[in-house]
Formats: sequence, C-alpha cells, structure tokens
Amino acid sequence: MNISSDKILTIQDISCVGQCSLTVALPLISACGIETCILPSAVLSTHTGGFSGYTFRDLTDGILSIADHWEQTGIKFRAVYTGYLGSAKQIAYSADIMDRLLTEDGLRIVDPAMADNGRLYYGFDDEFVKEMAHFCGKADIILPNITEASLMVGEEYKQAGYDESYVLGLLEKLGALGAKTVILTGVTYSDDKLGVAVYDTNSRKLDYYFHDRLKVSSHGTGDVYASVFTGAVMRGRSVYDAAKLAADFTVEAIRQTAGDEGHWYGVKFEKALPMLIKEFDTPA
Repeated sequence: MNISSDKILTIQDISCVGQCSLTVALPLISACGIETCILPSAVLSTHTGGFSGYTFRDLTDGILSIADHWEQTGIKFRAVYTGYLGSAKQIAYSADIMDRLLTEDGLRIVDPAMADNGRLYYGFDDEFVKEMAHFCGKADIILPNITEASLMVGEEYKQAGYDESYVLGLLEKLGALGAKTVILTGVTYSDDKLGVAVYDTNSRKLDYYFHDRLKVSSHGTGDVYASVFTGAVMRGRSVYDAAKLAADFTVEAIRQTAGDEGHWYGVKFEKALPMLIKEFDTPA
C-alpha cells in the first residue's frame, strides 16, 4: 500500500468547546494547505480556563496502539507537532512516535504547553517540567513562553522589567538542552510592544518581531500561534517569516474577538482565516 507522507501529525488534547488545542490546530494548519492528521491525548468537554465542572477523558492507553497501526500500514509524517500533553507518559509516547513515524528529514516541533503567567497548569509538577525539558532537547523547533522557558532552565520568572540579557540567557540555556531553534513568545521590552524572539542555537543568531500590544488577552492564543507557525514552516516559509505570520494572524484573531464580552473563552480565529488562506493561495 503506497501512502503519501506529505502530511503532518499533531498530538494534543481536544477541548470540545473553547477554541484551543486540536480544535484550533486542525483547521489552522489545514488552511495553510497541509494535510493534518491528529492524535488526541484526551477529550475535555471544555478547556480548563474559566470553566468549572468540565469532563475529562484520558486517552493515554490508546496512543501506542494507534501508532502501531500507522507503522504497520506504512504511514509516515513530514512533521510531528505536539501541544498540551497531560503526563510524562504522554511525553514519552510522543517521543516514540517521532522516532518511529517521521520521515528521514521530518521535523519535531514542540509547544511545551504547561504554564503561563509564572505558574504551572493544574496537575503538573517539577518532574513533568524535567521530562518536558528533556523532550524539548530532542526537538528541531520549540515554542515556549517566558514562564515555560524559565521553568525548564531553572531561571527566575520575570513577567516584565527584564532586559535583553535575560531573554538571551533563557535562549542560550534552552539551546543547551539540545533544541535547534527556539521561538520564545511573549517577549516585551516596553509597555506598548509585545513579540517573539527567534533564536538559532547553532549560529546563535537572534531576531525579534514585535507588534503593538493589545489591551485584551484571550485563551488559546498560544495554540493559535503554534499552529499557524507550524503550517507556515511546512509550506516553506523561513522560521522567522513563519514566526512573523503567526504573530500577525494571532493579533488579527484577537482583534476580531475584541468587544464581544460573551466570547471570553477563545478567539474568533475563523474570521481571520481569509488572511491565512490568501497567504497560501498557491499549491504546496
């Protein structure tokens, strides 16, 4: 059976309501013109940010049997992109899938979605951070925020008021873990600008992209950013251009949502999709 490998796999949870994780990754990467395969790590009725009484079904036990079937069928992927992983076991399974099912030149893209605003998400501990840092060390590209970066390298978390030496220190220590490229999100040196730092750990080249800081924040924007970035890289954009496009798209999605107080649980990325589709309106 001949099966094309011109596809990517994303491994993360499904929050059925909430516009994050797989419900964001699948449409956004697909809109970039890339066949997107999914492996759900868990199913939640809603995401955990602001909702109470949500349901949670852990799918860890089914992950390897799915991977085994793909391997037996000869299915391979040009990239594996991981988002929220709920346990150290899921990290280990994801690493195994990358080892077995990536094409020879396939990309390992890791969003270490485990913390924000100086705090770990509920259910995670120091041991999970250690395992995630090890996993990121095997990746081609990682996309941590400032909180996740500081936790993985054992640095003090600074929400603001830091200088470039602090950011460069985080980037260098993340590179020392083994990751080839680091996209550090949520970087700011002023009250009116927010952006990303793009760091090549081999050449030690550092570039920034900043946009105007919006006065609103939304759930799920990290997933939006990482998904668009992944789609753009897979369509041949440079790492910097992909990081820039992902930032511009995320800002547009937030703008499309601003003013709708009933839409606090995510961003209306659907209204920004024409921007993405236009960007990739030529065949892959």
